[in-house]
Amino acid sequence: MQNDEKRVIKLSKGKIVRLLAIACGFVALGIWMWLMNAQEIEAERRFNDSVLVHGLGLVSIVFFGFCGLYAVLKLFDDKPGLVLSAAGLDDNSSAIAVGLIPWAEISGFSIFQIARQNLLVVELKNPAKYANAGNPLRRLLNQINFKMAGSSISISSNTLQIEFDELVRLCREYQMKFGTTRF
Repeated sequence: MQNDEKRVIKLSKGKIVRLLAIACGFVALGIWMWLMNAQEIEAERRFNDSVLVHGLGLVSIVFFGFCGLYAVLKLFDDKPGLVLSAAGLDDNSSAIAVGLIPWAEISGFSIFQIARQNLLVVELKNPAKYANAGNPLRRLLNQINFKMAGSSISISSNTLQIEFDELVRLCREYQMKFGTTRF
């Protein structure tokens, strides 16, 4: 690898369309749950609490509605999803992506799994700098991510044109070459 070599990983429009379809399905399910009448819900043997069913429906509509909106926005995003270079890791792969993270601020990587979904966790030398960045919603999401994964920055291959194992290998390779912490 030469110092000016960089690896550009594009967003995968096919994966994003698949995520959009899943989000639309959950929004439809949420609408169905929201529109169920109380008598119909109470007649069921399981989940017979109308407040619970309507609440889950509303949460599904809101959460997956935002996921769907994000997917639509990413479909028209021409910027790369992730760029690895001598300068650092430039993340544009998620709704809470922070942009360029210099290698000097990255202490390593780890893997976090949630619901059979692998995330590459970017371990930071000063995690508070990134956890407290952005608007109030972004800060909240960063803090939730930090509590779950140990860092406010995690990268999924779900929207990228790369498989997860290759993503992990490349990030570690670039950090060994350009980072200040050696493995």
